[in-house]
Amino acid sequence: MDIKTKLEILSDAAKYDVSCSSSGSNRKAQKGDLGSSSSSGICHSFTPDGRCISLLKILLTNYCIYDCAYCINRQSNDIPRAAFTVDEVVELTINFYRRNYIEGLFLSSAIIQNPNHTMELLTNVLRKLREDYQFRGYIHVKAIPGADESLIRQCGLYADRMSINIELPSSQSLKLLAPNKAAHDILKPMNMIQNNIIENKENRRHFKHSPLFVPGGQSTQLIVGASPESDLKIMQLSEGLYNKYDLKRVYYSAYVPVNKGSLLPIIKSPPVMREHRLYQGDWLLRFYGFKVDELLDLSNPNFDINFDPKTSWALRHMNEFPIEINTAPFEMLIRVPGIGITGAKKIMSSRRLGPLSFEDLKKLRITLKRAQYFILCSGKYNGNVTYDDDKIRRAMKPELDLNLIEQPHQQLSLFDSINPTSHLLLLDDLPSALTGEL
Repeated sequence: MDIKTKLEILSDAAKYDVSCSSSGSNRKAQKGDLGSSSSSGICHSFTPDGRCISLLKILLTNYCIYDCAYCINRQSNDIPRAAFTVDEVVELTINFYRRNYIEGLFLSSAIIQNPNHTMELLTNVLRKLREDYQFRGYIHVKAIPGADESLIRQCGLYADRMSINIELPSSQSLKLLAPNKAAHDILKPMNMIQNNIIENKENRRHFKHSPLFVPGGQSTQLIVGASPESDLKIMQLSEGLYNKYDLKRVYYSAYVPVNKGSLLPIIKSPPVMREHRLYQGDWLLRFYGFKVDELLDLSNPNFDINFDPKTSWALRHMNEFPIEINTAPFEMLIRVPGIGITGAKKIMSSRRLGPLSFEDLKKLRITLKRAQYFILCSGKYNGNVTYDDDKIRRAMKPELDLNLIEQPHQQLSLFDSINPTSHLLLLDDLPSALTGEL
């Protein structure tokens, strides 16, 4: 099989893995090295739903010994199969980089022969890029659950970011849909990677030239909709992962019905709006100081499709609003729907010069379409309805629940001219998918 055919098969097979962010790495190049990475991340091109598109994103192979019910590469599927050699991945990466097609590599793999063999192949790719070609560009690699910790540790010395996909939100679902995998095999190396990151940071405080270990941190991915867990269960898991393992990101991937089976849900299209709401809730956990039990509970275990999570929270806590924009603390400003982190900083800075009016907020580009119902400017309320939760809810609700953009989900292709577009996103929510400004 020629290299182009392999590339078509294995780049297409990689499109279901969304955890390919590159921010956070600080690997530097020296004279004579190839490529570089910066602390701001090398990938500056994203699809409208937040997915990074500037990495060479491929699988090492889609041959797999596992038979996970939800996976297109499951052993029992009759699909085109291919496998790169170590040298082929290295040559593709170097040649694509030199032609300015890519700025880094995102490398994952199905499990071929056994976890240790697969992890060893991935490590050999990274070792050859770093040592033989002095490649200093960004590399994100998947750690293989069940592989020996020494192999994962060795791979981490060459990678900028590592990720271990949890895939399903509970051990019960994992056992049912992916019987070859165990939660313990995923969480144990995740803990090991975190401990080595901490140790490496401490070493570099004392020894400047101590080798880097996963400087961009680690991430994981959860499939949304393949199993019956609620948004509450998913967000509780994410909160626990952030707190215990200090993950950089938890990625949420709407379940794509690529297989059929009695254990899988019957759906016509991926639950992308649910995925979008989970990402918004995730932003609130990481940057806005919210806790999961503030956003969801047993009586409301799933996010409202019609409102973003911050707006839903505000509508349930009308007793805390409206707040005076000229005196409210920063922690309360960022809880106002329509005022994000950037907007709150602008308000804090601007009001030092004098009291702000609603016209001033417009000039600061605050999203008053939502914020107007929850704020006062010098004691004045500017909402277009009286301060009543039912009236505000009706005023803020989209005119039609079908006010959605539905376009086919596409992976950026190396072979076709495809314009990557968002799908099934409320128009008002589109910016928050990229910036987190809720």
